[in-house]
Amino acid sequence: QEQLVESGGGLVQAGGSLRLSCAYSGRTFSRYAVAWFRQAPGKEREFVATTNWSGDSTYTGDSVKGRFTISRDNAKNMVYLQMNSLKPEDTAVYYCAATRGYGYTRPSVYLDWGQGTQVTVSS
Repeated sequence: QEQLVESGGGLVQAGGSLRLSCAYSGRTFSRYAVAWFRQAPGKEREFVATTNWSGDSTYTGDSVKGRFTISRDNAKNMVYLQMNSLKPEDTAVYYCAATRGYGYTRPSVYLDWGQGTQVTVSS
């Protein structure tokens, strides 16, 4: 079982930027794909971005493409989500999650989840 802890959320004005971090621990985490999801009140959990175990392959969801970038640094046991040009509709709790496969966008595929970090974007 992998352990993940998100941080870096907060309140930001529309058009601003935040970088979320996901600190991980676990015996085989470096071989796990990691994804970011988000969930706004009253809405389904939404795929944001994912990266493979090495970080050399990434994919982002349509709603954040061109604005958000996922990356990882296994030497630091960290996965990041750089969020630029933030919009009010980006307001949500953001979660990082891990699975043994890569390229999945469905939350049910992911085995281990962090506790989430709140991102609020004001107009």
